[in-house]
Amino acid sequence: MCFAARSRLFAAFVGRMREAMRYKALRTSLLLALAASPAVAIAAPDPQQVALSSLREAPVWDGHNDVPEQLRERRKDILAGFDFTDTSGTADPGHDLQAMQTDIARLRKGHVGAQFWSVYVSAKLDDQHAVQATLEQIDVAKRLIAAYPKDLMFATSSADVARAMKAGKVASLLGMEGGHSIGGSLGVLRQMYALGARYMTLTHFRNTAWADSATDTPEHGGLTEFGRDVVREMQRMGMLVDLSHVSAATMRDALEVARAPVMFSHSNARAINGHTRNVPDDVLELLAKNGGIVMVNVFPTYVVEPTRQWLAAQAGEKARQASLHPGDPEGAEAALKAWEKANPMPRGSTSDVADHIEHIVRVAGIDHVGLGGDFDGVDVTVAGMEDVSTYPALFTELARRGMSKADLEKIASDNMMRVMKAAEAYASVHRGDPAIESPTTF
Repeated sequence: MCFAARSRLFAAFVGRMREAMRYKALRTSLLLALAASPAVAIAAPDPQQVALSSLREAPVWDGHNDVPEQLRERRKDILAGFDFTDTSGTADPGHDLQAMQTDIARLRKGHVGAQFWSVYVSAKLDDQHAVQATLEQIDVAKRLIAAYPKDLMFATSSADVARAMKAGKVASLLGMEGGHSIGGSLGVLRQMYALGARYMTLTHFRNTAWADSATDTPEHGGLTEFGRDVVREMQRMGMLVDLSHVSAATMRDALEVARAPVMFSHSNARAINGHTRNVPDDVLELLAKNGGIVMVNVFPTYVVEPTRQWLAAQAGEKARQASLHPGDPEGAEAALKAWEKANPMPRGSTSDVADHIEHIVRVAGIDHVGLGGDFDGVDVTVAGMEDVSTYPALFTELARRGMSKADLEKIASDNMMRVMKAAEAYASVHRGDPAIESPTTF
C-alpha cells in the first residue's frame, strides 16, 4: 500500500475516533443534565397513593365505636325508621345532639373493614341494671348488623373477620365497655362471651368493686384478687382484656396476670398527653413484651395536651365565676361563655394523632399500635378526623412521615388480627380447663 493510501486510512481512523469522542462527551453531558433536572428526577412515592394502597390490602380494624350507645340515647334501641346507610342528617339541636359520626357510606369511604361495636352502658347503674342494659345493647347491635347483610357481617373470631373482609363486608364484633357490665359475676361474664362479646374493658370512668379506674379515686391499688380472676377467666375463654379507662396500677396488674396479648381499645400515649386515660411509657414497654396493642383514638382531650390544659383552665374559670356571682348562676354562666369565646378550646389535628402513633411505635414497636377512633362516643374530634370516613387522611399523614406500606398495613388491621389470633390460640389450649368459680352475691 502506497504512502498516500496509508495516510488516507490514518486520517479516516483519526476522524472516526474524534467523532466517537465527541459523541461520548455529548452523551455524558446529556446524562449529567438529565440527572440534575428536577423535571425528570425519579419521583418519590405519593403519600396518598401509598396510604390508599395499604388500605386496599389491609382495611382498618377499628377498636371502638359507640353507635349502639347512640341508638340507646337517641332512639331507646328502636330501629324502626332508622337508616344506617346515611346518618349525616341525624342532628337534633333541640336535644343538643349533633349528627352521628358513623354510617355504612362513611365506613366504606374510610376503608373500615372490621369494627368492634361498643355495647357500653352507664357506670352509674347498679349491678343488676347494668347487666340488663348490656344485654339490651348486645341485642340492638346484633339487630343492626342483621338489618344490613350486604354490608355488615357479625363476627366472633379472627376467621370470621377474614371471611367478612374477603366478602367486602364490615366484620362486626362486640366489645363491652366497663366491668360493671358483668355485675360482679364470672357466670355472667361467661354468658356474655356466649352471646358474642369478644372484649371487655375492665372499668369505665368509675372503679368497679374489683378494679381501679383511671378517672376515679383509687380504692384497690389496681386489681383485687377477684379482678385477677376476671383477667384469667377472660383469657381462658378467649375474650380480649381491654385496659382502656383503667388506672396505671390496674394496667400493670393485668399485664402481670395476662398470659395472652391484651388490648387498649381506645387510648393514647401519656408521654404526649398527660391524661390518666393514656398509657405510660413503662406500660408500653410491658405491653410489647405481652404482645398486645394500643388502639389510638381521636378525642382531643386525650390527644392534644393544650386541650387538656384548656379544660383545667375552664374548670378553674367556672369556679371563679361562681365565686364572683354568688346567687347569680345566669351571670356566672354568661361570664363563662364570654371567657370561652375569648379563649376557644384547641382541637388539634390529624397530625397530633400521628404523633401518638409514632411515639407508641418508638417505645413499643410497630407491631403494637392500631386505631380505635371512639367515634359516636365523643362530641368533638381533632380537626380533619370528624367521622369514620377520615381514616385515609391519617394514613396519608403517616405515609408522608415515611411509614412504609407494610407498616401502614400493620397499623390498619394486621396487628389487631395477630392479637386476636394469639388470644384464640391461648384459649384453644386452656378452654377445657375448669372454669374459675365465684360465689353468687344475692
